[in-house]
Amino acid sequence: MMNSQLQKLNHAPSFSLLPKSSIHTNDLIRHGSPSLINILPRHPVRQNDHNKKKSSSCVVIRASSGELGSSAAVSTVTTTITSIENKAVSVKAVVTVQAGGFLSNILTRPLDEITDLLGKTLLLELVSAELDSKTGLEKDRIKGYAHKASHNDDDVIYESNFTIPAGFGEVGAIEVENEHHKEIFIKTIDLQGFPNGSVNVPCNSWVHAKFDNPQKRIFFTNKSYIPSETPNGLKRLRELELENLRGNGEGERKTSDRIYDYDTYNDLGDPDSKEELARPVLGSKEHPYPRRCRTGRPRTKKDPLSETRSSSVYVPRDEAFAEVKELTFSAKTLKSVLHALLPSLETALLNPELGFPYFTAIDSLFNEGVTLPKPKTSGFFQTIIPRLVKTITDGGDDLLLFETPEIIDRDKFAWFRDEEFSRQTLAGLNPYSIELVTEWPLKSKLDPEIYGPPESLITTELVEKEIKGCMTVDEALKRKKMFILDYHDLYMPYVNKVREIEGTTLYGSRTLLFLTEDGTLRPVAIELTRPPVGDKPQWKQVFTPTWDATGCWLWRLAKAHVCAHDAGYHQLVIHWLRTHCATEPYIIAANRQLSAMHPIYRLLHPHFRYTMEINALARESLINAGGIIEGCFSPEKYSIELSSAAYDQLWRFDMEALPADLIRRYFT
Repeated sequence: MMNSQLQKLNHAPSFSLLPKSSIHTNDLIRHGSPSLINILPRHPVRQNDHNKKKSSSCVVIRASSGELGSSAAVSTVTTTITSIENKAVSVKAVVTVQAGGFLSNILTRPLDEITDLLGKTLLLELVSAELDSKTGLEKDRIKGYAHKASHNDDDVIYESNFTIPAGFGEVGAIEVENEHHKEIFIKTIDLQGFPNGSVNVPCNSWVHAKFDNPQKRIFFTNKSYIPSETPNGLKRLRELELENLRGNGEGERKTSDRIYDYDTYNDLGDPDSKEELARPVLGSKEHPYPRRCRTGRPRTKKDPLSETRSSSVYVPRDEAFAEVKELTFSAKTLKSVLHALLPSLETALLNPELGFPYFTAIDSLFNEGVTLPKPKTSGFFQTIIPRLVKTITDGGDDLLLFETPEIIDRDKFAWFRDEEFSRQTLAGLNPYSIELVTEWPLKSKLDPEIYGPPESLITTELVEKEIKGCMTVDEALKRKKMFILDYHDLYMPYVNKVREIEGTTLYGSRTLLFLTEDGTLRPVAIELTRPPVGDKPQWKQVFTPTWDATGCWLWRLAKAHVCAHDAGYHQLVIHWLRTHCATEPYIIAANRQLSAMHPIYRLLHPHFRYTMEINALARESLINAGGIIEGCFSPEKYSIELSSAAYDQLWRFDMEALPADLIRRYFT
């Protein structure tokens, strides 16, 4: 359908046959336009025609088949605008504001209702996309107050009427001043009444009160421009808005700020509270790490490199959760980690020195539940615990009942079996670590002077024995039959440190798997290693499937260690580092360098939303010293430091996306 429309446009006899509404980036992406390079009219508009529509350049995305995912070509097309050259136009501005928020504040609500009654809620200033042809300066703004027109459960509508004089040109932006005493969330501003259709100004942003910040907010229309194609009348505003978002790098950030700036992860520790809660700065030369958003909080007394912690972590105002999103995130998160949020819950479940003493103690979590102790935590997560408990218990008792995993419903001891262990390397929590074996014999790249002999004890003879002589190791390598989960070199530098902590342990591990003729994986061998410590040499041992009772349980314990390594790597590296942490500096950079009218920014923005807020909550309660992550995974206080080591050794921008990641792990 789109192709036929483009063909009609290409054969249009004159410019006046183009559609009345302007062509915007979102429309082109939504309709999947295969090409836009031929959309220009055949006959240019004569400059001496009077009362004709003017033309202006607008940047759009050109997406060919399969092109949008890898690169977006930027093309310039000529579109109609909504201003008449020699005729004044009367238009109405309709401002849609999200209900709630400012209306619910008891102290300021009476004052804001008076403001609404006087019809001076929002001051709107229409900005021309063109400069004055005589002075070369920006044209005078067209100003008007918006008054409250209607109100429902979801939105409040404000309206204002404007007369746009002849020669004003296209409306390119609107500046907004909020006359309320509290911030408001503006969804959109629509300018209605132009001969060629409405002008839409997407906002979706919190607008501060002028009493908090006298600086007006700038919103551009939904036309997209790269910098070189920006209309002259908007260039200064484009730069001004970016300057506002960058800030000056000084001072502590306020909740209402919209400033995107960089800082290291220097707020995970809390040395002023307890010495054991001190943590190194991540993002230094010793511990490379992505950047997070700067908050500007003061430094700790005991460590001048670390930042003090607070109950509320700053994120730019538009990155904060909407109310519905906040409730959804909270419920889903706490449902899986509530037992970690409440330290006293551990003693209610089991003896922490013994762990689960028998399998029926695990079953009781799903069948009987446990009485919920009184919460000892505070902050964001505690505020919604009562709501979560109510939804779980559906009754008067504070009873926490975990949902039974589907696999346990079907086969309680499936996790004992080699088939399930292998299946989960691909279909389980973490399918991102298994790799094709490309070098043989297996060998560590760590310094042997520090970590001991680098050669693996998984030998050719052992492997060929375990695969029952169906082929040699060389044949298996050529036919791409050998795969590995390799947590040896990453974990080894932390093994001795972690083993000094009471109640936990760690090994470097290698797990070799063989691809059978029926297309399933079978574990062949697991090697666990400890580096030298003191006068003790390196220790390593290989475990293989066996049928005798002692060997069988040793094999199961070896698999349990690998599962612990895999779960920790998934959460610390794959989930936190690669998904959340590594994304934040790109969000900051996009807001500092790309205007809201840039086509690439508009393409990326929906995918960035809420990530910074989730990361801030993680720094507050998940990855902080003594937080949930350190309490759940074997490396404990070294957990996030270990993710820094993974970032240093393994993270590469050009290998993060598909198909590059799959090619690196399976085809190289």
